[in-house]
Amino acid sequence: MRRTPIALLSCVALSVSALAACGSDSLENTSSGGSGDSPSSEVSITKDDKLAAMVPAEIAQKGTLQIGTDASYAPAEFLDADGKTVKGYDVDLMDAVATKLGLKTDWKPSKFDSIITGVLGKKYDAGVSSFTINAKRMEQVNMVSYFNAGTLWATAPDNPKNVDPTKPCGLTIAVQKGTVQEEEDMPAKVKECKDSGKPVDLLIYEGQDQATAAVASGKADAMLADSPVVAYAVKQSGGKIESLGEIYDSAPYGFVVPKEQTELADALVETLKSMKEDGSYEQILKNWGVEGGAIDNFEVNPKTS
Repeated sequence: MRRTPIALLSCVALSVSALAACGSDSLENTSSGGSGDSPSSEVSITKDDKLAAMVPAEIAQKGTLQIGTDASYAPAEFLDADGKTVKGYDVDLMDAVATKLGLKTDWKPSKFDSIITGVLGKKYDAGVSSFTINAKRMEQVNMVSYFNAGTLWATAPDNPKNVDPTKPCGLTIAVQKGTVQEEEDMPAKVKECKDSGKPVDLLIYEGQDQATAAVASGKADAMLADSPVVAYAVKQSGGKIESLGEIYDSAPYGFVVPKEQTELADALVETLKSMKEDGSYEQILKNWGVEGGAIDNFEVNPKTS
């Protein structure tokens, strides 16, 4: 999981307008439309007293959720033009959930592979960063399903190196550290290619922006990342990269909360259900053009294959 060169990221950030009132009691969402180029319909969110009553007392008293996120994963979570404000569909969605619960949000940009550790160490109340739900993560934390995505590859236009995502032997492949792509997808392929005498040169980056930049600049022959992220990067790259093949290994994303915070996890589930019923859940995703990842069932620690 999880910028193109800094100049390209600036174009991405400038193309998307920010939230009008992030985490306030009444949220007016004015994030960009599916094209990423123009404002879309507003989503009005207000506090729901019944849902707010589900929030654990210590969090309700504090009034703010400290949220760890890797802000290099447009359009899910990335930095605005000011280089400080975190935005994206994950951000809009969690801000809306928090507002319904009578809470504010404080987004803390972090390295992706340090977020769960931060949740475990109580540095963050939650982690929201396109975390694919898997058994390894659920052993450490509670995960609340809210979106569905798979893996997608990208190359230079017309795939000049004839990259085969199933067997990228002899090629240079970029990926972000700590992602399911790096930890679960690539190891078997790396081994197979090494055994065949054509090893993969796997470039592992701290941020997805760097992996995307490697392909756009020709340093890497291809990259792989979560499908909505690749689709957005392709759209914003000005023709420097294009997607390759089909989406595979689709799985749900999850909000991350501590194991002991079962009440908070349940409150997140019930709030997502409420937003599904009133249409705000799908409208937020539609504003970013990622409504194809909407799900119907929100659960704590759902079964995975």
